[in-house]
Amino acid sequence: MTATGPTTLVLAGTGKTGRRVVSGLTARDVPVRVGSRRADPPFDWEDDTTWEPALRGMDAVYVAYYPDAAFPGAARAVGAFADRAVACGVRHLVLLADRGSAEAERCEQAVRDSGAEWTIVRVGFITQNFSEAFLANLVKAGVVALPAGDAAEPFTDAEDIADVAVAALTESGHAGQIHEITGPRLLTFADAVGELSKATAREIRYLPVTPEQFISSLTERGVAAEYAKQLAGLMVEVFDGRRAQVTDTVQRVLGRPPRDFADYARETAATGVWDAPAQSSREA
Repeated sequence: MTATGPTTLVLAGTGKTGRRVVSGLTARDVPVRVGSRRADPPFDWEDDTTWEPALRGMDAVYVAYYPDAAFPGAARAVGAFADRAVACGVRHLVLLADRGSAEAERCEQAVRDSGAEWTIVRVGFITQNFSEAFLANLVKAGVVALPAGDAAEPFTDAEDIADVAVAALTESGHAGQIHEITGPRLLTFADAVGELSKATAREIRYLPVTPEQFISSLTERGVAAEYAKQLAGLMVEVFDGRRAQVTDTVQRVLGRPPRDFADYARETAATGVWDAPAQSSREA
């Protein structure tokens, strides 16, 4: 491939999936522009004056809406961005979307309506939320309290998501495709937390809570109230069994099985990210 500058813009390029997409594209010698508030040029979903400078000269975009494509207002922003991207000459949009979310479905439609070639990458609960987001502190504390009941979820690894997205951005045959990605098996949150407990060799419990209790627990830890409410609303919406199916997408697209949650738990535990906080002691 020959190019004089970045040709693929990766939004949320420092996030869970975005930074892995950046790494995957770089490994294939694809010129990349990272889309983030601290990049040069910067990109900010809340400031549309930053969009065009980031889009200038781009052929393709990995569209990851922040904070989440399932949150209220996402479809309006994604639609406006997709239209701006096409006007700037972008040919292919690869959208990260949430399985089972009504707002994410509106994001998908907005991208399809833009006139660009499109690929949808649909995912459920991203496994790395346990280690690269607010849940890491709950795991470390030993109690993971969520309003998810006993819903079964095919936890989706960010490595699989990124690899499928990179394939869609660099290989032919993905335009007009919906790639619904899952892990290889269904687990309840109790099952998943049990895997974390086994991997860390210490007691970690899953505690089902009400949305109100969840919101309170987040805000007490400094999470913005509006974000906490939106996150709780999303969990109530999607953790009702609608996502309790696995797909063969990773095997079909990448020619390998999806990453299992137990492997993630074991490898991540070895990094020490979930080590219990040290107990302070006082001298008498």
